[in-house]
Amino acid sequence: QVQLVESGGGSVQAGESLTLSCAAFGYFISSYYMGWFRQAPGKEREGVAGMGSDGSKSYADSVKGRFTISWDNAKNTLYLQMNSLKPEDTAMYYCAAGGSWVRWSAPGQYTYWGQGTQVTVSS
Repeated sequence: QVQLVESGGGSVQAGESLTLSCAAFGYFISSYYMGWFRQAPGKEREGVAGMGSDGSKSYADSVKGRFTISWDNAKNTLYLQMNSLKPEDTAMYYCAAGGSWVRWSAPGQYTYWGQGTQVTVSS
């Protein structure tokens, strides 16, 4: 049974950094296309970053140059390093598995989801 468990969220000041983790259980993390999404209150869930089994990475324009997606196969864990955080990055962040590179930012393309971890950035 596939299970994704996020952690690492918190409350920070603008300009600070956070690293989110997504531990995967029941499968090898590099077997699926993985993605990070976020959803702010009243807004649709949006793709933040995606990573394929070949190591290819994709990012939303709003986070390019600030966020980095990666994984550690030994720990079977996906990461999202977030630098230079802005108040508009405030949202619930989710990791997801089972997507594809072609439409990496479409939530409907993913099969498995974690429960989310909250990130709050104050100005």
